[in-house]
Amino acid sequence: MAAHARWTEADIPDQTGRTVFVTGANSGLGLRMSEVLAGKGARVLLGCRSPERGAKALEQVRAAATGQAPELVRLDLADLGSVREAAKKVQELSGDKLDVLVNNAGVMATPRGHTKDGFETQFGTNHLGHAVLTWLLMPSLRNGSSARVVTLSSVAATGARIDIADPNFERRMYNPGSAYGQSKLSNQVFALELDRRLRAAGEDVISVAAHPGYTWTGLGSGMARSYRNPVVRALVAGGNRIGEIFIAQNARQGTLPQLFAATAPEVEGGDYIGPRGLGGLRGAPVKVRPLAAARSESLGAALWDVTTKLTGVTPDPA
Repeated sequence: MAAHARWTEADIPDQTGRTVFVTGANSGLGLRMSEVLAGKGARVLLGCRSPERGAKALEQVRAAATGQAPELVRLDLADLGSVREAAKKVQELSGDKLDVLVNNAGVMATPRGHTKDGFETQFGTNHLGHAVLTWLLMPSLRNGSSARVVTLSSVAATGARIDIADPNFERRMYNPGSAYGQSKLSNQVFALELDRRLRAAGEDVISVAAHPGYTWTGLGSGMARSYRNPVVRALVAGGNRIGEIFIAQNARQGTLPQLFAATAPEVEGGDYIGPRGLGGLRGAPVKVRPLAAARSESLGAALWDVTTKLTGVTPDPA
């Protein structure tokens, strides 16, 4: 598992002529990634829920762009109707040719709630919304060049479990941290199951996963509840300044794993990219071993099937 200690944004290959769709592009990691890729020549489509915040992000990315102008795409992952409309918009803007889809957006450790379609908020937003978006955009990705799907997981997936029989916490007691962990583990499981199916179908598109470690984006208190290590939990709880100084990395550094996953020539289908140091919390990008759950073909198939049943969307590839 080779580390890339010297790999920085400067090592990103020229992205001129490539079209990238980034979800959650109005702030944090998504915004930073959009700026960097636009600066490398890519045409970036920004998936944003808020029109106001999206407009501000668009101006910021436009200022960094060296290639074709970026575009804003309205996307609310907690509403499958919005996901469908966003997929149509991306197809229109891209000429049905998409080179990279970055499933970056997410909510973290939220109180119990439900999406517009009745799913538990975190599972519905972080996993189901992205799964449907990916399936709907697969025809455009097939038309892309060396196309990739990059799905963000989290160290919070470690120690988490997916309850296939009760993914929406309808029967078990709701816990914000457990629900977040389940959603981020689902992201990782989905990414690898998608790649298995793409390989089985002989497709050129690849699917990879990445995680940013502990990156300071103002969500420290939510992240703290998701860590299994009690020392780490104590340090980052409530946005603790000690945790910020000694553990957290900034958005520029935290974005490197997903930038590497989206652009590095040596990335292969099924790879999982994360920081190399401090238990995966910070450091240079490195290929890491996916969790056992993500490597499980039976769990991958089960999550794929339950995702299809819950959303009513025909998966692609089938």
